Amino acid sequence: MTVVASHGATALVGTTAVGRSSRRRARPPITILVAFGLLAAAATCALVPGLAPQDAARIDAANSLLPPSGDHLLGTDQLGRDVLSRIVAGARSALIGPLLLATASVVIAAALALAAGYFGGIVDAVVSRLVDVLYSVPAVIVAIVVVGVVGGGFWVALTVLLIFGLPQSVRVFRAAVLERVQLPYIEAAQTLGVPSSRIVVRHLLPNLVPLVVAGFFLKFTYGIVDFSSLSYLGLGVPPGSADWGRMLSENRTALADNAWAAAGPGLALVAVAVSMNLVGDWMFARYERAGRSR
Repeated sequence: MTVVASHGATALVGTTAVGRSSRRRARPPITILVAFGLLAAAATCALVPGLAPQDAARIDAANSLLPPSGDHLLGTDQLGRDVLSRIVAGARSALIGPLLLATASVVIAAALALAAGYFGGIVDAVVSRLVDVLYSVPAVIVAIVVVGVVGGGFWVALTVLLIFGLPQSVRVFRAAVLERVQLPYIEAAQTLGVPSSRIVVRHLLPNLVPLVVAGFFLKFTYGIVDFSSLSYLGLGVPPGSADWGRMLSENRTALADNAWAAAGPGLALVAVAVSMNLVGDWMFARYERAGRSR
């Protein structure tokens, strides 16, 4: 904070936001390039499972828990499966779920926020009360209970995490809509008889783009952690599947023999999550500056 004295009055000028904006602009290009590179590599592994150097499901009990070598760059796990191949193959299950979760979450949250913020009244009351109820329930705990009772399954976990993960995004988007609805150009458009659908799509929705971008990347990061947590607990993908969370669970007792069997998928999770945050922060800053310049 900076203290400025003028005519006997003391004004406090906050510089925190300016500092954050400056840090965003000063983000080293190499950091962003590395983040994009890691995400591109992860996406390629997810879309092209054939990139794995060996068969990720091939069991070779005679060569279990081997250290890194020329034949197995990250060694093998307890069943003799190649760790690097399983990390590459596991990118699909690790990324597809969070991608679907993040996409559906921001789309539904933006639609609910626009309806509640623009139309107000009973629509706003219903949406707000629904959000309050969902906000009081921890999504991951509910997902663990529901998936455990139902018997597991990717789509069950996705549905539960989506429904109970909406409140945060809806609240943020709704606040932004309420701020814009009070501006003179929206009132002028309403006075001129511009259709509500046109006002929402052409004037309100574009102003949500920075928040939607930030919300997408943030929800994707949370999704990686949530889905990996379920897999770690044995409630996600089926046993034997190549999945980073399940690999952590299966190999946590083999750290003394081949630490890479657990450290490899763990580092992959951290790298993707950090990269998503960096890219999301960078894109949010770009859209925010573009919006201010219009």
